[in-house]
Amino acid sequence: MNDPHLNYHHLRLFWEVARAGSLRAAAARLHLSQPTISAQIKALEKNLDEQLFDRTGRGMKLTPQGRLVMECAAEIFSLGTEMVRSLHGLGSTRNLRLNIGITDSLPKLVAWRLIRPAVKAFPNLQLSCAEGHAQELLGSLASGRLDVVLSDEAAPSSLPVKAFNHLLGESPVVFCAAPALAKKLSKNFPASLKDAPVLLPASRTAWRHEIDRWFDSHRIRPRVVAEFDDAALMKTAAADGMGLAPIAAAVLDEAVDRYGLLPVGRPVRCGFSCHLITLERAMRHPALAVIAAESKSVFSSTRSRRVV
Repeated sequence: MNDPHLNYHHLRLFWEVARAGSLRAAAARLHLSQPTISAQIKALEKNLDEQLFDRTGRGMKLTPQGRLVMECAAEIFSLGTEMVRSLHGLGSTRNLRLNIGITDSLPKLVAWRLIRPAVKAFPNLQLSCAEGHAQELLGSLASGRLDVVLSDEAAPSSLPVKAFNHLLGESPVVFCAAPALAKKLSKNFPASLKDAPVLLPASRTAWRHEIDRWFDSHRIRPRVVAEFDDAALMKTAAADGMGLAPIAAAVLDEAVDRYGLLPVGRPVRCGFSCHLITLERAMRHPALAVIAAESKSVFSSTRSRRVV
């Protein structure tokens, strides 16, 4: 059986509709009728043997296959524009692109401080950040939709493809709370955490497992008030006096300055490691090389602090 032939005119119409969000908007921009565009998109779907739009609701919502085709189409037409500009001596406008997945359990300020040096080093870097569960992001990495995954846990050996874990650093944790609660719990730390109200990361995360092990090793049973996927929301709840929250020592300054939280005791050994996960042993993408090289500065400020 021959491979399906891709009609680039049909692909272009699909891309325009996906960008516009509706047939009507795309038809007005292209000066074509809606039935004409609709028929040619259906021809593309038939040729690819994939449904690209979910037509059960209002508007033109992309299916997962449609999102993949949309991303590929964007690259195809961007390359075409680049070719025409180069032929006419107009110079290159093509940006360096990095598609990065960030696990939802990794504090986003830690992630940004790791990514920021690459953004500064490459002013034309086109950055695409996706957030999700580790398993979901690793699947996207395996399928080629992501260049790298930034995670607080290493990739498992059970992945269908070989993945490489590049350890960027490790951060201990500082328990923090609103001033009144912090003052109360600072005496006799860490024994003071017994029965104390705590806010914790979601139970499925590697970071939570480390925190639970630390509590067990110190025979401390706090009162778990709430669990969070989002570290920023956890800090907001802590600032409102809801309970004690674990904060990565690498971003303690933000917890104090932005949220008004105060440390309770010394940093503790229930932090997390941070990995760049790639499908190649060597980091060929220049932005990843910068992230790896500059990561030491993100975690170095925590190394000299005494931990318990």
